[in-house]
Amino acid sequence: MRAPLLIALVLLGTTAARAAEEPSGCDKFKWSIDREKAALTAPDRIKLVSGGELTALPSTGVTLALRPPADANLPSPPERAPKEGTFAGFANIKAAPKAGLYTISLSAGGWVDLVQDGHFLKPKGFSDATDCDGIRKTMKYEISAKPLLLQVSGTKEDSISIAILPSE
Repeated sequence: MRAPLLIALVLLGTTAARAAEEPSGCDKFKWSIDREKAALTAPDRIKLVSGGELTALPSTGVTLALRPPADANLPSPPERAPKEGTFAGFANIKAAPKAGLYTISLSAGGWVDLVQDGHFLKPKGFSDATDCDGIRKTMKYEISAKPLLLQVSGTKEDSISIAILPSE
């Protein structure tokens, strides 16, 4: 009886310690987020349903409507399995972007999978912070000049704002 209680206490302590370690505030990101935050909160964001297509990378943010993972029909299984009670969705970017380093930013927490040529791209950099209105997470990816699949999963809300911008 003591062992399960001890394990539960250790796990709760680990979770609380991790939450306490997360940076808080807009000034805690590893790089400037001004452009990304502006794109994520712009009033003219493109509204897209999950499974929708973009003909090119937008210069502003996109608000992507999400679905429960079982209904999202993600083209590739996410690299991180979504938790129960979360939402997921995807968008196809048909026109090849100019090759280069891009930031992918989210208005809320979630897992991002970028897929090109059937391969998951790995982020070159990652930064996040809580308590920053309009942006929660930003990552840097090296993207080639080919069509791109963007998948988002594990979000707590049924929509999320996403910005895909050339890195400065």
